Amino acid sequence: MQPHIRAIIAASAHALVTGKKVAGLYDHLAARHLKIAAEARGGHLQGFDGDRASKFGGTLPELQDIGAGAQIHMEMEDGGVRGYDRSTSSHFNAKVDDTLVRLYDHADGAWFSFTVQVAP
Repeated sequence: MQPHIRAIIAASAHALVTGKKVAGLYDHLAARHLKIAAEARGGHLQGFDGDRASKFGGTLPELQDIGAGAQIHMEMEDGGVRGYDRSTSSHFNAKVDDTLVRLYDHADGAWFSFTVQVAP
């Protein structure tokens, strides 16, 4: 799975599970802050990836990364989300805590962590 898709999934998961607005992410693997925002209302999500100047969003279970044309299937589960990135044929699971999202990418067989900056 591409790194920007993982970031979109992390921001989306946090917004959907907590109901809070995401104002940014810190990608622990890349050791850098990402300009990404997301907001959810019910099962509808809208977001913006400022690093790529690209919108993303949709209504569960289908989200779309407009800039890359990627489709993401995402379903809520207890304390997180699970789904499938259609662009890379990769399954994922994400666990959401207060300000941390841990995403498991089945294609890479690895966990990825993102600290979430919540909008006031």
